[in-house]
Amino acid sequence: MSVAELRRIVLFRHAKADWPQVSDHERPLAERGRKDAPVAGRRLSETGIAFDLALCSSAVRTRETWKLAVQELPQRPRTVYDDRLYEASPGELIAVLNETPDDARDVILIGHNPGVHGLADVLAGDAEGDAQVRMNRRGFPTSAFAVLTHTGSWKTLEPGTATLVDYWAPSE
Repeated sequence: MSVAELRRIVLFRHAKADWPQVSDHERPLAERGRKDAPVAGRRLSETGIAFDLALCSSAVRTRETWKLAVQELPQRPRTVYDDRLYEASPGELIAVLNETPDDARDVILIGHNPGVHGLADVLAGDAEGDAQVRMNRRGFPTSAFAVLTHTGSWKTLEPGTATLVDYWAPSE
């Protein structure tokens, strides 16, 4: 696989979480989150992206979101649960993506705000259609995702080197 190949990155915010008396890292999905995650999974499936790798925060709500969403995909990608994705800044998320092996062409990152929304903004040097307008208008609510493309190796991914090609958020 050429490192100059087009790569796709999907930034997926976890579904709506509950607020029980547990640490933030251990918060489970709320009922709405358990309903929205499969809907997001079906919409991810409709993109036609065959993910090579899923990078998922180790938090309970992200793991539960991914478990429900991935069931809607035609194939399950290799999944890596990474503590570094919890409460990560856009720069920290880029550092994790820079470590991605170049044989992974299409990657989904399941994480948290404000990092995920910030990363979509920081990476997008360009946008197709009205994706940027819709993302800026809606923000990045739970279960939302942005699809970006990048040409080059994962090591060359940095601010402004990607194109925002799609954005989706559940209706509220």
